[in-house]
Amino acid sequence: MYYFCGPFLNKIFYKMKQRTGRFQAITEIIRSKIVGNQIELNNILREKGYDVTQATLSRDLKCMKIYKTPIADGLYKYTLPNSSKQSVQTSSSVFSNDAVLSLEFSGQLAVVKTKPGYAGAIAYNIDNNTNDDILGTIAGDDTILIILREGVNRDNVLI
Repeated sequence: MYYFCGPFLNKIFYKMKQRTGRFQAITEIIRSKIVGNQIELNNILREKGYDVTQATLSRDLKCMKIYKTPIADGLYKYTLPNSSKQSVQTSSSVFSNDAVLSLEFSGQLAVVKTKPGYAGAIAYNIDNNTNDDILGTIAGDDTILIILREGVNRDNVLI
């Protein structure tokens, strides 16, 4: 029985080691370069010796909680969670660029309309920089659903 478990466990440990190395490579790439899409990131990973499918890369980015933030002229870049001041500046610059177009309430829900591509960054900023009045957000490309806690007055919510 040990004979069958040995190769199986070795394969699992090998994959775990590969994944850890790939995560480190992705982190290094995103910290050192502006990378705007998975194709570009996958090409850089291949140059570093990591041959992964788009599906694997997509799962890696989700697992690492890497998100896209707008930079300029409709372009985006990958950003590490809770990383540098640059991501905070990018998030706050979203507000100064008049990216929020409208805000409407319905009971304990609020719908924010944004310029295309900005909703994710704004929702991330709301989720990570607000008090307990907001339960959470759900973001699409240009729309954010904000869920207020029960009993919170909409006048207390500032966006």
